[in-house]
Amino acid sequence: MERDFSGTSSEDLKLKCPTCGKETTWEGNPWRPFCSEKCKLIDLGKWLLEEYKIPEDKKDEEDKVSGD
Repeated sequence: MERDFSGTSSEDLKLKCPTCGKETTWEGNPWRPFCSEKCKLIDLGKWLLEEYKIPEDKKDEEDKVSGD
């Protein structure tokens, strides 16, 4: 899903924190896209604990098995 930000300056850009859902601003926010340092660290912890995973491409997996 792509977003259309045409006609919107970064000063006006409001978004939801990916961790807690609280509305935050882009401009002047040192933790963007998060609302706070706490939410940023929670997200980092989830990556470190491997709670997030990047899906592998099935074709790459098939190539490894077949030896190509």
